[in-house]
Amino acid sequence: MTTHLEPVTFGERPLRIEDVLALANRQAPTQLQNDAAYRQRIAKGAQFLDSLLDKEGVIYGVTTGYGDSCVVAVPLQHVEALPRHLYTFHGCGLGKLLDAQATRAVLAARLQSLCHGVSGVRVELLERLHAFLEHDVLPLIPEEGSVGASGDLTPLSYVAATLSGEREVMFRGERREAADVHRELGWEPLVLRPKEALALMNGTAVMTGLACLAFARADYLLQLATRITALNVVALQGNPEHFDERLFAAKPHPGQMQVAAWLRKDLAIDAPTAPLHRLQDRYSLRCAPHVLGVLADSLNWLRSFIEIELNSANDNPIIDAEEERVLHGGHFYGGHIAFAMDSLKTLVANVADLLDRQLALLVDVRYNHGLPSNLSGAPADRAMINHGFKAVQIGTSAWTAEALKNTMPASVFSRSTECHNQDKVSMGTIAARDAIRVLELTEQVAAATLLAANQGVWLRAQASDSRELPPALAEMHIELAKDFPPVIEDRALEGELRLCLKRIAEQHWRLHA
Repeated sequence: MTTHLEPVTFGERPLRIEDVLALANRQAPTQLQNDAAYRQRIAKGAQFLDSLLDKEGVIYGVTTGYGDSCVVAVPLQHVEALPRHLYTFHGCGLGKLLDAQATRAVLAARLQSLCHGVSGVRVELLERLHAFLEHDVLPLIPEEGSVGASGDLTPLSYVAATLSGEREVMFRGERREAADVHRELGWEPLVLRPKEALALMNGTAVMTGLACLAFARADYLLQLATRITALNVVALQGNPEHFDERLFAAKPHPGQMQVAAWLRKDLAIDAPTAPLHRLQDRYSLRCAPHVLGVLADSLNWLRSFIEIELNSANDNPIIDAEEERVLHGGHFYGGHIAFAMDSLKTLVANVADLLDRQLALLVDVRYNHGLPSNLSGAPADRAMINHGFKAVQIGTSAWTAEALKNTMPASVFSRSTECHNQDKVSMGTIAARDAIRVLELTEQVAAATLLAANQGVWLRAQASDSRELPPALAEMHIELAKDFPPVIEDRALEGELRLCLKRIAEQHWRLHA
């Protein structure tokens, strides 16, 4: 594990998206706030619940059934069994398993929420959940089965069950029985106390963890798409005056202005420019700041929605031990994350569409200002049998279409469940999964367009009237050449596209931030 600055502390201090990302990538150590006052505050909530049980108080999910069964009283002799029943009957998730990065983000989001001290759980539960992160014990969580209210019940049941020594985990690269891993680490599986299974499951940790990852990917994609656009302006001999600072002062959306500033820096816009082929470039070049700027301007409010949810108590009921009150509400409802992720996937799909249009210009001799057809670098005597980036452009069109198709908002597809107890739900987890999928597709578009742009820049440099690349683009061009040599004779590019995607996932290239 690579150390990331200082440990991420779970407790009263708010976490940022970057903290979750560092934990998800195993780049930061973790610690749990451990001062006596904090531990006492956490313990007080569990003690208050116990006192209510002694008085036979009525508490949802503790002395009643769940959901529409909240009117069904549970005798005290069965209260201890109720948590296990909750995670057991929710063990019906389907679909692919969350990957290791996403699972760590989910564990981090759930732990941070419970650390508020208003969920009625013991310190020991926080310690064991933290130990799962510290030792990289990862519950195998199916990604499908949550409607996003009453929280991520089904996927989070796999967290509750594995803490209790049931179901399976990934540990040291192997799929293992949770009970076996507990024994190996010298742990006793937890016997969840009243309210603890509900506190673990009745929250927004899956959608929030995924949202943190989606945000970080979108932030890097914004910078990468800007860099690709700059390369394409060079390859297509575009007009850099489209990004003039005075022009954007007339329509001062901050993110739009930032993208234009990045393009000016990449293109060294104050340096002398070549004679222009066109007074006005086509929109996918000229309006790139306007397209990318919408994403840039949206990141601040997306961050706000995600980080408030991350640093909230989002289960039900809320246990106020100080005032000795049990507050029944609906904080498990993931509406803010649902809206943020529905919005993000539309913003990101527009980036795919922009880059797809730029690639279409690059490969077409009618619009690429003298570059070879399909960007083939083959000599004239072999040009007729070489097709360069022709199929890559077709694939990019397919990925873009799929990304655009997936922008249908999930949050408007609320379903009534639980015998109409959960009659309005957020669909936040589906929205977050959709956003991840749109990001995957758009990164594929970015990888293809980056390699094509780099090929276009190389081809342009072969011309006798070629000009020196601006410094930032020259550095990028040299970096890319290490992994991606020019396409002269046709070759299968799948391996190089996959390597480029790996580089994007690693945020390999230093860009604008």
